[in-house]
Amino acid sequence: MSVVSRAHPAISPGRIVSTGLRWAFLAVGIGGAFLPFWWMLRTAVGPPQNVLGLSSSPLPSDVGFAAFPRAFEAAGLGPALATGIGVSIAITFLQLATAIPAAYALGCLRFRGRAVLFAVILATLLVPPQITAIPNYVTISAVGLADTRAGLVLPFMTNAAGIFLLRQYMITIPPALLEAARMDGLGTWRTLRAIVLPLSTPAIATVATFSFLLSFNEYLWPLLVARSPGIATPPLALANLVSASGGFPDFAQLSAAALIISLPTLFVFILAQRRLAAGITGTGVGAEG
Repeated sequence: MSVVSRAHPAISPGRIVSTGLRWAFLAVGIGGAFLPFWWMLRTAVGPPQNVLGLSSSPLPSDVGFAAFPRAFEAAGLGPALATGIGVSIAITFLQLATAIPAAYALGCLRFRGRAVLFAVILATLLVPPQITAIPNYVTISAVGLADTRAGLVLPFMTNAAGIFLLRQYMITIPPALLEAARMDGLGTWRTLRAIVLPLSTPAIATVATFSFLLSFNEYLWPLLVARSPGIATPPLALANLVSASGGFPDFAQLSAAALIISLPTLFVFILAQRRLAAGITGTGVGAEG
């Protein structure tokens, strides 16, 4: 029996160059994204020096952690983190509670005016949040919720971007599956609980992650509403630390505070990263009718 050898196809030089360029662009992108975080870490643990100088070494000559307890106490990060995490969880829960039924109705149910209603929801994405900040502040103040944690939460009870993302994911659920559920006697809400929610877990996790990150990092609205230091959110506490310096800030202390308040968002992102890609791209095979 003869053995026929097959030569492996040669890799063309153009493909090698293309692959090398892709890896080079990827390395530059990763380096550019990681550099600010690295410089913040280097400033927080390094010795006091002119961190803005172009001659500063990327590696600290000495490593210390004294700036972290100083920053935690000076900025009041304990209450700020508690407020920020609590407010962000409340906003995330309320946005999911409103966005999931809205996306289900717009993506899986058939009723007159559905397209117009969806267009109106999309149109709200074109309105900058700075425009609605003052009307929201007037409303919150009129009902006596200014300078309260409830006032930090209520204007963000729903999110048009979350409705859009969930709706785009839900329309990929096969219509035959929903029709089979109705033929088995499942009503509208039972279909949502038993069929749509389990299949939409990646999209829900994605919306929840972005909702938490955006709420935790929100600065403009807490700046308007949170007048008492006791309900300051982490970004507001960090800004107060800068203003309290009265002059040239302590960059080591400031970087340490920034690292501390970034830990909750980093934890949430690591926890949800496995579902983010599927939630953004969608994995269903259905089509909108």
